[in-house]
Amino acid sequence: MSNPFEFHEGRFVVLQNEEAYHSLWPAAMEVPAGWRLVLKESSRQACLDYVTERGTDLRPAGLATTTA
Repeated sequence: MSNPFEFHEGRFVVLQNEEAYHSLWPAAMEVPAGWRLVLKESSRQACLDYVTERGTDLRPAGLATTTA
C-alpha cells in the first residue's frame, strides 16, 4: 500500500492543534485526537496554500502571543 500522505492527486484537509500548528491530512483518514478541522476537503495544493497564507511561526501558540 502506498503512503496516503504522498499521494499528490489525493484529497486533503487541513488540521490545527491547540498550539496552532497545521497539518495536511488525507481526507479519507479519521482526524486524530487533539486536532480539529480548519479547512474542508480540498486539493493538496489548496491545502498547502491555506497553510502558507497563515504564516510559518513555529513557536507554540502560548509563546507566540506573549512575545509578539
